[in-house]
Amino acid sequence: MRKFLAIALCKLGRFVGKLVGKGSSLPGKLALKVCPDILSRVQLPAHIIAVTGSNGKTSTVEMIAAILRADGKTVVYNEEGSNQIEGVATLILTHATMGGRVRADVLLIESDERYAAKSFRYFHPTEFVITNLYRDQLTRNGHPEWVYDALLPAVHGDTELILNADDPLSSCFARGHEKVKWFGLDQCSISTDAPTGTYHDGAYCPVCHGPMAYDYVHYNHIGAYRCAKCGHQKPPADYTVTAVDLASGTLSLGGQVSVQLAFRSIYNVYNILAAYAACRECGVPSETAASVLSNYLLKNGRMQTFRLGGRHGTLLTSKHENSIAYDTNLRYIAASGTDCTVLILVDAVSRKYFTSETSWLWDIDFDLLDVPHVREIVLSGRYCNDLAERFSFTGLKNWRVQPDIAAAAAELKTAGTGEVYAVTCFSDRDKLLSHVEKEA
Repeated sequence: MRKFLAIALCKLGRFVGKLVGKGSSLPGKLALKVCPDILSRVQLPAHIIAVTGSNGKTSTVEMIAAILRADGKTVVYNEEGSNQIEGVATLILTHATMGGRVRADVLLIESDERYAAKSFRYFHPTEFVITNLYRDQLTRNGHPEWVYDALLPAVHGDTELILNADDPLSSCFARGHEKVKWFGLDQCSISTDAPTGTYHDGAYCPVCHGPMAYDYVHYNHIGAYRCAKCGHQKPPADYTVTAVDLASGTLSLGGQVSVQLAFRSIYNVYNILAAYAACRECGVPSETAASVLSNYLLKNGRMQTFRLGGRHGTLLTSKHENSIAYDTNLRYIAASGTDCTVLILVDAVSRKYFTSETSWLWDIDFDLLDVPHVREIVLSGRYCNDLAERFSFTGLKNWRVQPDIAAAAAELKTAGTGEVYAVTCFSDRDKLLSHVEKEA
């Protein structure tokens, strides 16, 4: 009876929630109150794919779903991004029959890395993609190695892990685990000889804490690492980007299939590779996966285009409290080669809790914008003065402060020429988009 009531309550809550534009986690929370072990009482599909990590979860999950559907499979996943146990419960029970059978070929789950152990207490993925582990939300997550320890109990022995071979920390999940597949990038046109960024989290081995050496790096500390003390090093990849040219927007997967990039970012390359690896492990032909991924435009709003009067604009969503997400988008702007103005907007630090903690701004390499085609940088939002203090310690001189977001948008609309790049977070993007003309 509790099982039936939990499913009925979740379905009702989800129906009401959709009417008011909410309800991706509350229905599951209520169902778990009625029946705490409800997730052990439902019949799940043969394939359960989970994706977690500091960055790239939502984009990777969306692309996996698109590929699997193109291959004729029925897929359900948490499209709204509610990725803790309450959201996972909502997803599963909403798509279950009243008898508890989930009607899908594949259950695809975006999982919060901190709470994955709770989500997978009563069931576990057949394939588990871990994209990366970086500094992320200091006041919530602390150090990446703490997040690693929190995620480790979610890894079950019979789950196939699909891991980033180029990440020194998340690759440690393979230690003592038999079923592992690797994805990674060969040395290519974007590689550098040494780690980049304002800090170096990969300086020491996460296994023995000995000094780490690098043969090459793709961004920050992600690349071909090796520890002389314990031997922890980048493993050979099962799924490899053998060549990438961000200027032309092309990459080669295993030297066999090519993919055109709609968004020419190294982050997008890794997300594409993770999605490709997961789908190939589920039996999808390489040609089908590559066809879907070529010129794939994400629907999750991570990148949007708009107009400000006669100026074309691009919104790049950069997760607040996550410096690598910012660095990646700043590199994208620096590599564009197009005369532009950059608007950096920090108005709310977090969507989930109130904090004025802005130390993460000092981890961002804003000097990446020190290129001739970046004509002006405008700092806006509630934390514009925190941004200004950070910028006073860069080599940049072409920046100014405009606290009011509407005023900043109006000024960019009536003055200046060239492209506008707006860099902000999920929580702040609509505060800008409400003052611009959206493009389809």
